[in-house]
Amino acid sequence: MIDSEPRTANAELDARWRSYDWRLIPAVPRDPAMNMALDAVLAERVGAGKRPATLWIWGWNAPCVVLGRFQSVRNEIDEEEGRALGIGFVRRITGGGAMFIQPGGAITYSVIAPEALVAGMSFAQSYAFLDSWAVDGLRALGVDAFYVPLNDIASSTGKIGGAAQARRGGAVLHHATIACELDTEKMARVLRIGREKLSDKGIASAAKRVSPLRQQTDLPRDAIIARLVASFADRYGLTPDTVHPDEEAEAARRVAAQFGTREWLYLLP
Repeated sequence: MIDSEPRTANAELDARWRSYDWRLIPAVPRDPAMNMALDAVLAERVGAGKRPATLWIWGWNAPCVVLGRFQSVRNEIDEEEGRALGIGFVRRITGGGAMFIQPGGAITYSVIAPEALVAGMSFAQSYAFLDSWAVDGLRALGVDAFYVPLNDIASSTGKIGGAAQARRGGAVLHHATIACELDTEKMARVLRIGREKLSDKGIASAAKRVSPLRQQTDLPRDAIIARLVASFADRYGLTPDTVHPDEEAEAARRVAAQFGTREWLYLLP
């Protein structure tokens, strides 16, 4: 009887996942601003019942820094170094810290579902819940992976990835970025983590040692993504899908009206 309650609880939580007809959007390289806009559009569609619960694997066509919704540009980015290296920045709709993205070195995914999936959970509980399949998938690859509250996927050698979340319009939007390979020299030049604070606006990122997957596995990025997707599909079911033309068009409009504008990018200067 001692172990029955945890097993029952896990079964109930797994049943929540399996109650949805999950769809998979595979990675297609897109402009960073387009990724920010598409994330918002997909969440709105799921919340409105116009799209089933979705696992979206992001693709990137350029390096960038992704700022959290409440971060100051001056606190987080050395714009002069970024311009010299050809690395721009975008701002997402969720909170959390800055992420340094290199197209071939990052795995980014969004779990987008009706908010009922996390009903009764605190944000802290839901972070671990929504990334559990990814952590288990990494462990199956031999990666020393575990969850560190509030929102980090980590190993004994440092942070592997970080997550952010928003609940709005009847949906929960949860996304995470996992580092596969990382040019730490470029990251240190572009990000101001650990440097002097320049503005009293915004929430600063915490300096954490990053430990990309390349330190623990020789598997290429695409193979890791395939294994993670298979882990999700085995547990909860997953039907292949794509971004629909109307969703793509709406995201492009959002880039022009919001995510690509100076007003949004410098929302907190």
